[in-house]
Amino acid sequence: MVEAGASVKDFKVGDRVWATSQGSDGRPGTFAEFAAVDLPLVASIPEGVSDADIVALSLTGVTAQLGLVRNANLKAGEVLFVNGGTGGVGSCVVQMAKILGARVIATAGTEEKVAACRDLGADLAINYRTQDVAAAIKDFAPDGVNVWWETLREPDFDRTVALLAMRGRMIVMAGRDARPLFPVGPFYVKDCSLHGFAMFNANAREQRSAANAINRWVGESKLRARIDRVLPLSQAAEAHRLQEESTIQKTGVLAGKVVLKP
Repeated sequence: MVEAGASVKDFKVGDRVWATSQGSDGRPGTFAEFAAVDLPLVASIPEGVSDADIVALSLTGVTAQLGLVRNANLKAGEVLFVNGGTGGVGSCVVQMAKILGARVIATAGTEEKVAACRDLGADLAINYRTQDVAAAIKDFAPDGVNVWWETLREPDFDRTVALLAMRGRMIVMAGRDARPLFPVGPFYVKDCSLHGFAMFNANAREQRSAANAINRWVGESKLRARIDRVLPLSQAAEAHRLQEESTIQKTGVLAGKVVLKP
């Protein structure tokens, strides 16, 4: 922090701080050397945690924590599934679900990424290119998945609903233009629930609660960032190109976050 408002009491110039949810609701973005941040969105950086690590955890970490705790109400002993367990959000979901006591299933597209899912804590890691995902899930969780975290832009609801447990919950957080078919009958007879989730809709109090949990877990070495690469701010366009190639074009070229460093 290089400057603080006159009414700020909890932070001082020189403190290491982090924030997320910038770039929306009129707030300035962070592709800059300096950014003005509203006080309710500011959190301290725990001792011993690098700037790059906390930045990589900020947006994805708050997304994962709110989705798992506030929306899905994940409980210890439940089974959670997440597509793309080595991605920015996926890697946080895997780790946080384990912290919360869940049994975790994750998918990845290469054997290297499958091994990374296991390293993050996944109880079952599936190579979706070479394995039958549905069969592997049924074998691991014969009673179904309690929480399904969907990262794909075009969800296969027929497959997912068939794999959900009674009163299973599904988190959808991608695919603004997606219009997939939805199996209403199989869904409602299981008492399932579908949660649309955009992290930027969370208020400052909810984001602060998530930030406090992230700081606690990362300070206890229970949560770690997965960074694919760090680029200088001058290569912001390249960072966007890589992100679009990996997600929109579905190349999977990234396994974690891209961090820009001024």
